[in-house]
Amino acid sequence: MADEATFEEMPLAAESFFNGSDSSGDFSSGGFQFNNNYDTFFGSWDGWAVSNITDNTTPGWGNQYSAIPGSGAGGSSNYGVSFIGFAEPPSATLGVSRVIDGAFFSNATYAYLSMLNGDAYAKKFGGVTGDDEDWFLLTITGFNGAVETGTVDFYLGDFRFADNGLDYIVDDWTWVDLTSLRAVTSLEFALSSSDVGGFGMNTPAYFAMDNLVPEPASMALLAVGAAALLRRRR
Repeated sequence: MADEATFEEMPLAAESFFNGSDSSGDFSSGGFQFNNNYDTFFGSWDGWAVSNITDNTTPGWGNQYSAIPGSGAGGSSNYGVSFIGFAEPPSATLGVSRVIDGAFFSNATYAYLSMLNGDAYAKKFGGVTGDDEDWFLLTITGFNGAVETGTVDFYLGDFRFADNGLDYIVDDWTWVDLTSLRAVTSLEFALSSSDVGGFGMNTPAYFAMDNLVPEPASMALLAVGAAALLRRRR
């Protein structure tokens, strides 16, 4: 589907990434524009990057561009990695209002291994006993223009179950349905965690996404037509 954001348009050498260091800023994939902010003074970025890194075993910030599945969704090469920093929330923007079918989401390797084992800044999820009710939540908010259309929550890690055997940290690409957001012109993404300190969230503020799929334009037109017909009948 031409409008599907697969990130495959980005030409990357093997085991590499694009993080905006060339100061090109926002980039497009499919019918979506993804925001990217790169600070040349600090050499830091936030918003969206594109990666084909396959290393899903090395912990820490140095492996921040890796997704824990080790490839894109369905074994593809490229995927999106998002870091929530200070400039602005990560977003995906459409040129027109569309219903979004959904996308595949997973953990970044940095966040996954931090939750699994703990690190110098963040705790091991579940704690020493495994009984701590930790969680790591991705919230996706839809906007049609400036009007919020709704939110969808997806837990990237959840240790709140009475049975510890049900606790999990997402380690594969998982489809998340976004149709409940209705027609949108943009999506914004936020992360929250049970592990917070004096400077905010301790869990690394990263996640990965691939194959963001809008409904076909014909379906969107049918939905608009049905809504107009319903209004006329009232």
